[in-house]
Amino acid sequence: MITRLKGCPVNRALPVVRLRVPTDEDAIAWHRVFAHPDVMEFHGGRAAELSVYEELTARQRRHDAERGFCLWTLLDERERVLGFTGAQPWERPWGPTGEIEIGWRLGREHWGQGYVTAAAQLTLERVRAAGVPDVVAMVDAGNARSIAVTRRLGMRLAEEFAGPDTGRTAHCYRLDL
Repeated sequence: MITRLKGCPVNRALPVVRLRVPTDEDAIAWHRVFAHPDVMEFHGGRAAELSVYEELTARQRRHDAERGFCLWTLLDERERVLGFTGAQPWERPWGPTGEIEIGWRLGREHWGQGYVTAAAQLTLERVRAAGVPDVVAMVDAGNARSIAVTRRLGMRLAEEFAGPDTGRTAHCYRLDL
């Protein structure tokens, strides 16, 4: 199946992707695919320990069971783990606390191929089906690639926040579903 995103400035077919609830094994895969410094540039600058991904995948399984959505493992047509894409509540004490944030992280070797846009589109369909009326995406102001994804999804820049840990500006994009 080929998916096209309406309003997408890139006139090409999006790749086939699949989203699944993360498994214990996905913690190891996420740890591996996110180990590249470019991937972590806007996420603390360095790779996280495996235990961080073990806790994250367990939390996502709980989110899916309780809410019907989570940060799903992103798979390509060959069933390779590419990263994650999905939604979860924004739980930090700054920014859009309590709102549902969509997000994504992709292994470096898979950038620029449309995987995130295709997976984010599926995420929007799933959270809409779960009854979520709107979503946000929090993106570092310097992260041009993720900002481009928000635009492809039709999101609008709504607010800016200073990240308390980094002092960097974070953009809050919004989309009514």
